[in-house]
Amino acid sequence: MRRDRCTKIVATLGPASSTRERIRALVEAGADVFRFNFSHGSHDDHAARFALVREVEAARGRPIGTLMDLQGPKLRIGTFAEGRVVLESGRPFRLDLEPVPGDATRVELPHPEILEVLAPGALLLLDDGKIRLRVERAEPRSVETVVVAGGPLSDRKGVNVPGVLLPIPAMTEKDRRDLAFGMEQGFDWVALSFVQRPDDVAEAKRLVAGRAAVMAKIEKPSAIERLEEIVDLADGIMIARGDLGVELPPERVPGLQKRIVRVAREAGKPVVVATQMLESMITSPAPTRAEASDVATAVYDGADAVMLSAESASGAYPVEAVAMMDRIVVEVEHDALYRVYLDAFHASARQTSADAITQAAARVAHTLHSACIVTYTTSGATALRAARERPDHPILGLITRMPTARKLTLAWGIHPVYTEDARDLDEMVTKARRIAREEGFAEPGSSIVITAGLPFGTPGATNLLRVAWVT
Repeated sequence: MRRDRCTKIVATLGPASSTRERIRALVEAGADVFRFNFSHGSHDDHAARFALVREVEAARGRPIGTLMDLQGPKLRIGTFAEGRVVLESGRPFRLDLEPVPGDATRVELPHPEILEVLAPGALLLLDDGKIRLRVERAEPRSVETVVVAGGPLSDRKGVNVPGVLLPIPAMTEKDRRDLAFGMEQGFDWVALSFVQRPDDVAEAKRLVAGRAAVMAKIEKPSAIERLEEIVDLADGIMIARGDLGVELPPERVPGLQKRIVRVAREAGKPVVVATQMLESMITSPAPTRAEASDVATAVYDGADAVMLSAESASGAYPVEAVAMMDRIVVEVEHDALYRVYLDAFHASARQTSADAITQAAARVAHTLHSACIVTYTTSGATALRAARERPDHPILGLITRMPTARKLTLAWGIHPVYTEDARDLDEMVTKARRIAREEGFAEPGSSIVITAGLPFGTPGATNLLRVAWVT
């Protein structure tokens, strides 16, 4: 099944999308990759859904990507004696380590590591930023604050500390257990939450040990400060705009989104734009005009994928949300301005034969009006280089490893097909012609541009470009 678009769609699975029929319907509506949110659900829940995805994949004969999203450390306050209080602006409020229910004057903050790094003037944001506290005095076991923005506050609401590098690892013990389970299942991507520094990504990659690709979620201001280093280490990037928009002024998020997409594109790393894209479709069969524009902006910027969260996991219209996102993406990519925006930025070619061949392939395909660019790849590097060019012709990836084919379902413009490697040049051309025709890319008389590496089966050795005519 060939998509009529290059930008991919990631759909989160959950209670509203847990049957074989619903997962099949989501794929038919346009989902390319399924996200499993490990902040919710048991291992049994995720294993059952994972098995259903693989059943749908086998029935359709097309690779389907899977992404496990680790919860990361969740910083939360304790409980209140009455379950809920109302904080008034201008009033004092204390957070401490005492494990007793709170009231309108204090509450437990069971995270001594936070108290250690707070200083007067720092801000604490509670309940996704609805409550704002300014630190007046910090001590080893407590911190005195004044309420800057008050309102109702209930048990175990989240805590954000903008502008402070917290001495907390990105992976908790729960994350490590979840990761071990996910690697046994065979997930293709691992999304790492709470990334603050490159070391967080390096630790995750050490634990994954090549069994999956690692995606760094950019949701902390400290990650923005070292963005290029994090992108360099990660296999992919997710712009988690929810938490990013809590810890930073909302007006900064659109510009940062564009910057992150640009840095990821320059590095040739898949980048996903996520959070609240079609939020109103959790309860409504249609999105707002602003939400449609939000999805369109990510597509115009050249993001590899756009993502649905609660819309497909727990909303009332999961299939409709995916179908709507598909229609928005297709409409944008058929707009004459799309190529204008996309071509406004091209990643710089490195002085390697692989980059030279891949860049030339895009130009040759454009000049000859070729049906597609065919890339033979084992590791995925050749296909990702082709996607990095954002060519104006589709990319047909002939991939010799199914895990690689599934991983590339997330990458812009790549139509992955799992197949055995070619044994010689003649078979390379014959197979490329046949599959390009079978997959609906080429017709007799049209040209295709083929890139590959010699000797065949050598990962990352792209050194051959061939133009062939389909018969």
